[in-house]
Amino acid sequence: MSRQIIHTDQAPAAIGPYSQAVRVGPFVFTAGQIGLDPGTGQLVADDVAAQTRQVMANLAAVLAAAGTDLTRIVKTTIFLTDMADFPAVNAVYGSFFPAEPPARSTVAVAALPRGARVEIEAIALVGEDTP
Repeated sequence: MSRQIIHTDQAPAAIGPYSQAVRVGPFVFTAGQIGLDPGTGQLVADDVAAQTRQVMANLAAVLAAAGTDLTRIVKTTIFLTDMADFPAVNAVYGSFFPAEPPARSTVAVAALPRGARVEIEAIALVGEDTP
């Protein structure tokens, strides 16, 4: 099975040796997204809710470049630097998945790139041959 590297200028550029996403068969695997504004390369705010909204916008842009969207996500992993932020992140995240949300794991981490408070990665279905 071949791999297709996904890249879009509508999401932050990779800040290391990785791809924004990789498509393999009917799946696309995204890199973790933090709340960077794709235009400035800076965090949108220190506020975790604002960062989460930007993370979801970045994920949406990467998925669109891969030919899919947020509704086709099957699994996410959320990384938080402070589990006390969970309610705020959960509220914003939940607004993007009002019905039939994907499977999800949430993990506390010591730190994230650029001082971000939240990072989210996703696996989504892509292609016409998938439901």
